[in-house]
Amino acid sequence: MLLLPEMFATGFTMEAEEYAEPEDGSIARVVAEIAKHEALWILAGISVRKSDGRFVNTARLFSPHGDHNAPYEKQRLFVYANENEIYSPGEKPSIVEINGVRAGVLICFDLRFPELFRELAPEVDAFFLIANWPQSRQAHWDVLTRARAIENQCYVIAVNRTGEGGGLHYAGGSVAYDPLGNRCDEAAPSSPIRVAAISSETVRRAREAFPILPMHAQRAGAGLARSR
Repeated sequence: MLLLPEMFATGFTMEAEEYAEPEDGSIARVVAEIAKHEALWILAGISVRKSDGRFVNTARLFSPHGDHNAPYEKQRLFVYANENEIYSPGEKPSIVEINGVRAGVLICFDLRFPELFRELAPEVDAFFLIANWPQSRQAHWDVLTRARAIENQCYVIAVNRTGEGGGLHYAGGSVAYDPLGNRCDEAAPSSPIRVAAISSETVRRAREAFPILPMHAQRAGAGLARSR
C-alpha cells in the first residue's frame, strides 16, 4: 500500500474554486490507473467538489483493480487557515480493510483531536493519517503521532508533505509507530520512501497484555450512566 499526503497534487489549497475536482476528476483517474498498473492500494488526499457544489478535503482509497471511492472527508477543519470557510466538514469516520488489516483514516488537523481516534480504536489495527503539517509545528507532529499509537494500542502510519507551499516550509517527518509506540518504519533502498509492515496479530497481543481500551470503555459507560 502507498500513502500520499493531504491534497497531494495541489498542496493545501484554499483556492478550491480553481483546484478542486469532481470525484471522478483527472487526478483520481490518474491515481486509479497507477494503482491498477502497479497492483497497489493507494490512499491519496484530494480536494473534491461534490455534486451538490460543496468542497470537501478527502482521503480517497484506490484499489489494485483501479476502483476508487472517498472513504473519508476531513472532520476537523483548520480554522487558522480559514479552511472551514471554504470546505465542508465530514460527518462520519471511515474504516478501510486491506488484506485483513482494518484501519481508520484521518487527515492532518484531526491529529489534535484524540476523541476521533478513540472512537475507532477498538475496531481497527491501525490509523492512516495524511497531512500538510508545517515545520513550525513539527514538534507537535512528532509527539502526537506517537501518542495516538500508544494510547490506542495500534499502529499509526502518518504521512506528511515536504517542500515549500503558501509561504510555509514542510519538513516531512513521515513515520510509523507500532502499538507500543516504537518506531517501525525504515528507509527504502535508494529512495526517500519510508516502509513499514503492519500485523494485526501484534495489535491483538499488545491489547491482551495491557488491556486499557476496555477500561476506557467501562469508565465512559459509567460516566454516561451517571449523567442520565
